Amino acid sequence: MAMPARDRDGGAGLTAAPMRRRARGFLRARRRVLLRLGAWSVLEAGQTFVVGYALARALDAGFLAGNARTGLLWLGAAGLAVCAGAYGTGRVYGVVAALVEPARDRLVAGVVARGVREADAGALSGLTQQVEIARDTLAGVVMVTRSFLFTAVGALIGLCSLAPLLLAVVLPPLLAGVALFAATLKPLARRQEAYLAADEALAQELGEALPGLRDITASGAEKHVADAIGRRTDAELRTARALARWSATRVAALAVGGELPAILLLLTAPWLLAHDVTPGALVGALAYVTQSLLPALNNLIHGLGTSGSRLTVVLGRLTVQRPRGHGAESEVRLPPRGRDQPHRPDTRRTTALPPSSCAHNALSITSLTFAYGPTSEPVLHNLDLTLPAGAHLAVVGPSGIGKSTLTSLITGLLTPQQGTIRIHDRPSPAPQATVLIPQEAYVHTGTLAENLTLFRDGPVPEPELLAAADAVGLTPLLKRLGGPSAPVDPAELSAGERQLIALARAYLSPAPLALLDEATCHLDPEAEARAERAFAARPGGTLIVVAHRISSARRADRILVMDGARTTCGTHDELLRASALYRDLAGRWTPRPAPLPR
Repeated sequence: MAMPARDRDGGAGLTAAPMRRRARGFLRARRRVLLRLGAWSVLEAGQTFVVGYALARALDAGFLAGNARTGLLWLGAAGLAVCAGAYGTGRVYGVVAALVEPARDRLVAGVVARGVREADAGALSGLTQQVEIARDTLAGVVMVTRSFLFTAVGALIGLCSLAPLLLAVVLPPLLAGVALFAATLKPLARRQEAYLAADEALAQELGEALPGLRDITASGAEKHVADAIGRRTDAELRTARALARWSATRVAALAVGGELPAILLLLTAPWLLAHDVTPGALVGALAYVTQSLLPALNNLIHGLGTSGSRLTVVLGRLTVQRPRGHGAESEVRLPPRGRDQPHRPDTRRTTALPPSSCAHNALSITSLTFAYGPTSEPVLHNLDLTLPAGAHLAVVGPSGIGKSTLTSLITGLLTPQQGTIRIHDRPSPAPQATVLIPQEAYVHTGTLAENLTLFRDGPVPEPELLAAADAVGLTPLLKRLGGPSAPVDPAELSAGERQLIALARAYLSPAPLALLDEATCHLDPEAEARAERAFAARPGGTLIVVAHRISSARRADRILVMDGARTTCGTHDELLRASALYRDLAGRWTPRPAPLPR
């Protein structure tokens, strides 16, 4: 989606005049600080005049005239001027701080006031990041601008003192370079703002897409999302190229204003020497250009060209009150859900899964209610769920709906506000009866066997280790590492390899109820299917899988669709008829896999 014109320009055209008025008012209130800054800048820039002039006199009145003592005295004067300039520079930093910190304080007060008054979600970013950027860039702009002005004045006065003809050679290209640079400031600021807007739009797009990757994959929306992010990436690339093209003009401005004068001095040297310009004056002029004007102009162009653009953009964002909801709009959207389904279902009540008629239940949940805070809406409300021993249940639903919360409640990592959870007729938590394999698998330093037997009290025979590794698909990695006794460095393992080790460890656990909370998300579909089949076939074992692929859900006996108020359970075919959300999720998924061996 194209950015509105006001966003692309950052509101610059609408806010430049008020910003200038505020800046003038701020500076008028700090005249004394500005006077102190000017006084110390004169001392700092005095070395510019003295160094070039002293070098010329040291040659003309000293060394070239055969008077080494005079030449050395002039050079000593130049050294003293450098020391005085260094002292002035140190004092300048303190005065710049006295100018910049009040500006930062005013920005902080404005950001806080807007955040409290308008409940601005971007206030925290403005307070913690953008205000600091504004302070640092303002200090940089003040330093480089002040330095160039005073250095240029000192150098030009020195050139005029040595020989007025030198000004005729140096001043025109210097003014041309400064004018060329000044002409690029507004276009650079606009393109800097366009680049930042494109970068923020891409970040927003990615920020909405990444947390929902499971749902995007589940609904088959990968191409749709990839196209949307690709458009944002292309837009950022275009703005970056436009910014780079205009940035190239800074190189031309530096070449014209800083390097061309030195070349002209060398080309016109015979003519200058023929018109009463002394050799010392010519060398002094070269020193003014190469040691003073060129570095000062380089700092101005790169400092003001970059920091000035950023300062304009950030100040505009901090001082402009944009309408709520104004800005780039993300194009990442999942395929539309059924009309009878809200985008974020009400979670105040959930439907119950009818209990099984099996005599022995692996899991029994009654009236389970949980919320993450006393004033928060319940994530789960009055949930009833019964699983017979040996069952295979898949849990699906949108990101953030409470799938991982359910597994944490079953294993006792969280405590419900209401309801009961019983695992093999024992109240939760029952650590000996449950094993949870989370998405981020834990592997510790040690041998592979030590990692695999972490949940076993005693030694495990090697044949049993090898059988477990073969069941979940760990055997290739086990052989590559060198067998069960091989040392393991977690940092050298991929996320998928760590998941395989965690799966084999859980497979070897004596706990009858295994919960895979996206424990196979880093595996390919074939490896995932092998691991799930292994757990489903464990003698006496019961399996709950938080599924991120439809193929994983369709391998289960039953599927629990967590959808807030419309949470329901059934087989794949039953849910296609009863659940609009499940129809959306299953609409583009792969054909049904082969049934699990029982």
